[in-house]
Amino acid sequence: MAASTASALITSSSLFHLRSRSRSAAFSRSSSSSTTKPTFHLSKSLHLHTPHHPISHPTLSLLQSPTPKTCFDSALILCTSLALSFTLFFTNTDSASAFVVTPPRKLQSDELATVRLFQENTPSVVYITNLAVKQDAFTLDVLEVPQGSGSGFVWDKEGNIVTNYHVIRGASDLRVTLADQSTYDAKVVGFDQDKDVAVLRVDAPKDKLRPIPVGVSADLLVGQKVYAIGNPFGLDHTLTTGVISGLRREISSAATGRPIQDVIQTDAAINPGNSGGPLLDSSGNLIGINTAIYSPSGASSGVGFSIPVDTVNGIVDQLVKFGKVTRPILGIKFAPDQSVEQLGVSGVLVLDAPANGPAGKAGLQSTKRDSYGRLIL
Repeated sequence: MAASTASALITSSSLFHLRSRSRSAAFSRSSSSSTTKPTFHLSKSLHLHTPHHPISHPTLSLLQSPTPKTCFDSALILCTSLALSFTLFFTNTDSASAFVVTPPRKLQSDELATVRLFQENTPSVVYITNLAVKQDAFTLDVLEVPQGSGSGFVWDKEGNIVTNYHVIRGASDLRVTLADQSTYDAKVVGFDQDKDVAVLRVDAPKDKLRPIPVGVSADLLVGQKVYAIGNPFGLDHTLTTGVISGLRREISSAATGRPIQDVIQTDAAINPGNSGGPLLDSSGNLIGINTAIYSPSGASSGVGFSIPVDTVNGIVDQLVKFGKVTRPILGIKFAPDQSVEQLGVSGVLVLDAPANGPAGKAGLQSTKRDSYGRLIL
C-alpha cells in the first residue's frame, strides 16, 4: 500500500512539475528578456520557486526516507502478527473462543461444605463384595461368583470394617475394596444378627486406612441435614443428601426378624448397595449405618432407615474384643398386660423362671396353677 501511495504521489508531482513548466514557459514568452528563468529545488519537501512567487507542496513530504525507528516498529508488528497467526493455525482453536477467558467456578458456602464433607469422608468408605462357591452343572468345576455387594466403613487403624450383617450373610469369601481401588481379602471378626451389624478385618497398610469420625445419635433432631455415602448398584462412592424425617422408629432385623429400636428415618436416597454405608451429619461425623428402605419396587422411595451410632458403638466394641455380643437377660417369661388387667393385679406376672436362669438362681419363683388350671398368685 505504501508503494501505491508513493507512486500516486510521484505521478501527481510529475504533473504538477509539467504544469509549472508550462506556466513558466508562457510567462517567459510574455515577459521581457531580462526576466530570469524559474529554478526548481528538491528537498525533503519539493518547493517550486519563481522569482516572485515561491510555491510549496507539503504533501510531497511523505516521500522522505524512513527512519530506523520506523523500520523497527514495522518489523515488530509484522512478527507479532505472524506469531499469532501460527498459534491459531497449529493449536486447532476456534478463533472466536481463542480470546474468551473462562472465569473460575464459584460455589455457594453450603455447596463448598458438602464438597468438603464428601472429599474428607470418601476415603473411609469401602466396597464389599460377597462371594459364594458354586459348582458348574456341566463341568462340575467349583467356581467362586459374586452373589451380592454392599458398603462399609473403616472403624480403626487395625483394619476393622463395619457393615450390615445381611451384606455378608452366606458368603464363602469376602473382598473389600478401599477408596484407592486396592482390594483385600476380609475375615469375619463377629456379627450380631439381631441388630444387623457385622465387623470384618482386612490386612491393609495403616496409611491406607482412614477411620471415620464417630459422632453421637442421642441429640439428633428431625429436620437436620444428613448425608449418605455408599455404592448403590455397584457405583462406587455415591453421595446422596436429605434430612432426618423421623426418630425412634422400629424395624425388623433382616436376618432374625427381631425388632431394632430407636432407628433413624431419612429421606436421603438409599438404594441396594448402600447397605452398610455411613450416614453422616453436617459436620461429617457418623450418626448411623444405612440398613433398609421401605419400597414396594425395591428402589429408593424416600423412606430409608439407619441404625443409630449409639447402638452400633456398643456392639462393635464387643465384637472386636470378644467376637460376639453378650446381652444381660432376666431369664423369665411374663404374662401379657391384658391378662394382668383381667386378673385385677398390677406389676409383672411371672409365668416361668427356669431354675438355671439368672432369675431362678436369684430365688425368683413363677406363678403356679392348680388342678383346674387356675393361677395361684
